Amino acid sequence: MIMIFGFVATARAQTKELTVVPSVDLQRYQGKWYEIARLPNRFQEQCVGNVVASYTLRQDGKITVINECKLKDGSTDRAEGIARLADSSGPNSKLKVRFAPAFLSFLPFVWGDYWIIELGSDYSYVLVGDPGRKYLWILARSPQIPDSTYQQLVEKARAQGFTVDRLVRTKQD
Repeated sequence: MIMIFGFVATARAQTKELTVVPSVDLQRYQGKWYEIARLPNRFQEQCVGNVVASYTLRQDGKITVINECKLKDGSTDRAEGIARLADSSGPNSKLKVRFAPAFLSFLPFVWGDYWIIELGSDYSYVLVGDPGRKYLWILARSPQIPDSTYQQLVEKARAQGFTVDRLVRTKQD
């Protein structure tokens, strides 16, 4: 009986709407962010450390996204993409990001969800995920954050239904 209730509670946590911050000052949000931790994903498998994301506001309201990471051979991998509001009538903490070529941007599946779940009042850290709870990142303005801040973000992600036991800490030199 306990197992049934546990399964139902887990299923409800997974289907509950992901809560995001009400709004983001995108002017303050732009700039360089260091990856502190992430859930494993296929497009970052080759990254061994020094993962950074840089965001730059464009005049058309979109955001240029540049992701970089160190590879095993010591070289740097770089991916450039674009972000836009997920819904012009919704909160600006829900974005869509694509790294596919621009000519494919009409295809919905080339756009991934980038939802800002938690954001430090001083914009020093951010918790980013997707509503399917498959992707999760902890980012910060500096290469390291206090363990208490890290634990607070992990608990916030857990409360939102993410499998935080799979989080991988990112090595920053």
